[in-house]
Amino acid sequence: MYVAVSGNIGAGKSTLTRILADRYQLLPVYETVDENPYLEDFYRDRRSFAFHSQVFFLSKRLEQHLQLVNGTDRVIQDRTIYEDAAVFATALHQEGSLDERDYGSYLALYSAITKALRPPDLLIYLRARLPTLQKRIRLRGRSYEHSIHDAYLHRLNDLYDRWIEEFDLAKVITIPTDHLDLVANQQDLDTALSMLEAHGLTPPILR
Repeated sequence: MYVAVSGNIGAGKSTLTRILADRYQLLPVYETVDENPYLEDFYRDRRSFAFHSQVFFLSKRLEQHLQLVNGTDRVIQDRTIYEDAAVFATALHQEGSLDERDYGSYLALYSAITKALRPPDLLIYLRARLPTLQKRIRLRGRSYEHSIHDAYLHRLNDLYDRWIEEFDLAKVITIPTDHLDLVANQQDLDTALSMLEAHGLTPPILR
């Protein structure tokens, strides 16, 4: 089973990925945020570094799939290549940080890459409103994220909702996380796990 966890910046993807990996014996594959050499520059000057940053994430996503996702029986991935294009690259194009030429080149590369990738069996979308995202971004304390504007997060949320409505490569379950604490509240965690298990997430079969 290949499970993917999607959601905006600060939605709680990495936390849920870790929890589900431990509970259901899934290989966790995390987003390579801190490895991106363009990210601090991107948040300082999106127009100059948007294309570089997006192509880096695209290349790392391909590398993860080829090395870990495609050939692994039970795997869970923190953020997908699909939202890289449909949400983040599109948001940058809409705001003018990716011009038509760079956006077109990015989409051509994305289209070629996705043909070689295994689609998820289950996609979990963590939906969170702007105040929740802001609070969680502050709490994790990444200095370069302090410059993220509310308008950018709001645009990403809108694009996420639109993308989820149209996504048809996998079974999708949406979990509203504004009032859920999956770390400190066992009842909240049990509620989320029950939702996921009802949609096909199961422990491995012991032999």
